Amino acid sequence: MKMVKSLLLGSAAGLVAVTAGQAADLPVKAKPVEYVKVCGLYGAGFYYMPGTDLCIKIGGWVRAEAVYGGGGSVTWGPFNGVSNVRSTNNTTVRNRGYITADAREQTAYGTARGYIAVGVNTSDTGINTAANTFSSNRAFVQWAGFTGGLTQSFYDFYSGPAATYRAGYLPMSDTGDPGWAVFGYTAQLGNGVTATISAEQRRMTQIINVDPSQALGGFYGLTASTAIGSIGGVAPGAYQTGSNLAGVGSNSTDAAVFPGVGAYAGFNSPDIVGNLRLDQTWGGVQAMGALHEVNAVSYGIAAAAPIGTPGTPSMTSGHPGDQWGYAVGAGLRLNFPMVAQGDYFQSQVNYTQGALRYLFFTPNSNWGAANNSHEAYGVLSDAVYGSTAGTAATGTQLNLTTAWGVNASFEHYWTPQWHESFYGEYSAVSYNTQANNSLCALENSTTNGGPGAVAGATGTIATLGCNNNWSTFGLGTRLQWDVTKTFYLGVEAMYEQLDTAKPNSTGALSSSSGATGVQGVGITGSTVASNIAGTAANEHDWNFTFRAHKDFLP
Repeated sequence: MKMVKSLLLGSAAGLVAVTAGQAADLPVKAKPVEYVKVCGLYGAGFYYMPGTDLCIKIGGWVRAEAVYGGGGSVTWGPFNGVSNVRSTNNTTVRNRGYITADAREQTAYGTARGYIAVGVNTSDTGINTAANTFSSNRAFVQWAGFTGGLTQSFYDFYSGPAATYRAGYLPMSDTGDPGWAVFGYTAQLGNGVTATISAEQRRMTQIINVDPSQALGGFYGLTASTAIGSIGGVAPGAYQTGSNLAGVGSNSTDAAVFPGVGAYAGFNSPDIVGNLRLDQTWGGVQAMGALHEVNAVSYGIAAAAPIGTPGTPSMTSGHPGDQWGYAVGAGLRLNFPMVAQGDYFQSQVNYTQGALRYLFFTPNSNWGAANNSHEAYGVLSDAVYGSTAGTAATGTQLNLTTAWGVNASFEHYWTPQWHESFYGEYSAVSYNTQANNSLCALENSTTNGGPGAVAGATGTIATLGCNNNWSTFGLGTRLQWDVTKTFYLGVEAMYEQLDTAKPNSTGALSSSSGATGVQGVGITGSTVASNIAGTAANEHDWNFTFRAHKDFLP
């Protein structure tokens, strides 16, 4: 009996031991896998892509806004060739939305970064023609101090969108909204000092070739109209296009490639841009400069073309020598936390010869607006040249256009959620004597068919009082309510004035096709012709904006 009892107890003990050993081999419950892990290296919103060392942030924003008094454009503003008549669209609505992706990872030579922003942009002036348009304003790579792709020009300092909803209405250098193609290197010099050198997409306005050979369809860079101005008319808000200069299409196609460029030759050299910058807790300062190649196509054309239709450039007529235009500028930012947290002042001043888009990034067009019996206009160009016979033997060299401008704004926080900006701008464009005489000969022809026999030549004499220098200034304020960190509502009021160029001492403009007398360089088309009595005078505009904006991430 004792033996049986011992066997039973031994068997039970062995079974317990075996069971315990098997239990020890059973799989335990796995810990939860952290599929999304926060990446704290680059700020809020970044996370590691599962299975990689790559950090990514997905963001974006959406916006709805309405503008009154903008001349039918939320981008180019009231001086884009608007005639203020019953058919003018004074109200415009625009809707935009972007998705952004920011991917970064560490390398032995620093952070490698790729960034892209893509979205849609639609606007309507009340005639139900709006359509969603694909838009991309950022697509660039950064690594070891290098930046290449679509981003913001290294020339820029003053931020227009930080001060105003209608940054495109006022002349400034800011390329931030549409983006700009660059390839640059930034050196970190310590203590907040950086230096950048960059090769960038060339910034062009137009080159005007004043060619009196009207039978050959000259006047490259100037848009002809069928009424006031005829072939001598420079249309506000339009340039002759490069494709037209090659004999493709006619003036009627200008709108399809608006704003186009004038008589620029091929793209041979990028703009060379450099800056020296200091950023500190008190603000920052920057000095910058840019070199821009100004190269024209030719003096003459190869074959006859109908009046108002440019012909093919003649490669045997010669061309003016290439020149290097330039722009220089300085920017300043001062923070004023002693007034209110977040308050700051910013400004930028620019001076250029032959590179006017460093001041007039938008509107990059001839300026002009008509109102009842008056019109203001201003010709925007990088250079003017011409000849008396469409040949190098009688031609001028490029006369580079001069311009300067200043932008300034102050941002004040009334409360942590309510803040207001106050801003102003002034810009002036001037032509030297030879360029002014050439333009005046074009504007003040003896007949509606074209300028005098020596238009564009060294000996051209301007009509009494004809002066193509012009200027513009603007003032405004924007009030914004930050409802949350990612959602705001805002309103804005802006005043802008165009101080016109003058066709002659009386300011008279011709009033009908075929009439003799003064040509109006800012007049274009029969719509304007039927509403203009013939006086050049300064024009002004008030415009108002309402905006609602929501960010996906702060």
